[in-house]
Amino acid sequence: MINFHIKKIIFLLAVFTYGQSMLAQVILLPDTLTVPDTVSNIWSERISGDSLSSGFIIVIKNEVKAHKHLYHSEHISVLEGTGIMKLGKKTFELKAGMVVFIPKGTVHWVKTTSRIRLKVLSVQSPYFDGKDRVMVEQ
Repeated sequence: MINFHIKKIIFLLAVFTYGQSMLAQVILLPDTLTVPDTVSNIWSERISGDSLSSGFIIVIKNEVKAHKHLYHSEHISVLEGTGIMKLGKKTFELKAGMVVFIPKGTVHWVKTTSRIRLKVLSVQSPYFDGKDRVMVEQ
């Protein structure tokens, strides 16, 4: 039942984010992506995007260190696993099916708490190329 809801969330996020351009792109199912065994902490795969937004599947074995983005906002949808997220001044548990909005300029970090790696769909707007990620001491 959860897989059905997760796939529904992914579809709705894709439609919302990509609108008509979605028809011109291949959208991958997260279950079809293979994470290499050699990944020590974070693995990501760009699955779609244009100049206005980008979508990634991100797999986190341990953690994502505290950082912020200067120019873009991010939506994450938790696909598998559990974790703890700090978003601004709030700290909360992440679990499959949750959707989190991260406004631009907001410090955030994630620690995986499950035995399985945390897998999320990350949709960022405008297009994310990594240049506006600023690491922050916590």
